[in-house]
Amino acid sequence: MGVSDSIAAYILAKLYENEGAAEFSRGEIARTFACVPSQVNYVLATRFSPERGYEVESRRGGGGFIRIRRVSLSGGNPLMHVINSVGGAIDPASVRAILSNLAESEWIKRRDAVLILAATSPAALAEAPPEKRDALRAAILKQCLLRLI
Repeated sequence: MGVSDSIAAYILAKLYENEGAAEFSRGEIARTFACVPSQVNYVLATRFSPERGYEVESRRGGGGFIRIRRVSLSGGNPLMHVINSVGGAIDPASVRAILSNLAESEWIKRRDAVLILAATSPAALAEAPPEKRDALRAAILKQCLLRLI
């Protein structure tokens, strides 16, 4: 297991222990795993993003902290929340993270997630002009999720 995987597992364990919320210092994690603080930043950015269902608050400096909270999609319709948060363009990695989170939370079926992922894939959009692919991907994602409501 690499350092990034170990840091992510550590953070997930803290979230589990504290019922979906945890607070710690960047330096504390860096010392624990004998890495640089930027490695912690990388893990936070790639594994604990809003697309993956996390809210991260960070304050740097001597009294700095990182606060992570698992976002509950129970209020209202989570699919509408996602649709409204997508915006006018989205990259393939963000689509994958969103669909994975929705399927993991059982808000959509895994089969639906796979089909939407295929419809928004780089291969499916290969004929579209490169500068329009992310906008087209966002429109397809939104329309697919709307049909699941």
